[in-house]
Amino acid sequence: MAIVITDECINCGACEPECPNTAIYEGADEWRYSDGTSLEGDVVLPSGKEVNAEEVQEPISDEIYYISPDKCTECMGFHEEPQCAAVCPVDCCVPDEDHVESEETLLAKQAFMHPEG
Repeated sequence: MAIVITDECINCGACEPECPNTAIYEGADEWRYSDGTSLEGDVVLPSGKEVNAEEVQEPISDEIYYISPDKCTECMGFHEEPQCAAVCPVDCCVPDEDHVESEETLLAKQAFMHPEG
């Protein structure tokens, strides 16, 4: 499953640079599927969703840091544990019960975004 940042977030920003998928953004910041990935142009995500990787996406939160669930792989393929949760001083990076995914799905998502690795 993806990781979600709860409203206990203190906006310290410790998590953002730790994300190997560039899935974490500051509140109110727009995001793109192409940010920190190999995705370009029109793509079909592993979920079947069709997107343009360079198209600006609306912020998921206006107030606190947030994680794009479509880009979060719980750091699988990169690290043994989610790095955002490992560095969060207030333990607000937790499993997202609304986005449950298997290890196989998370690894496939990682390979899709980073085929060179």
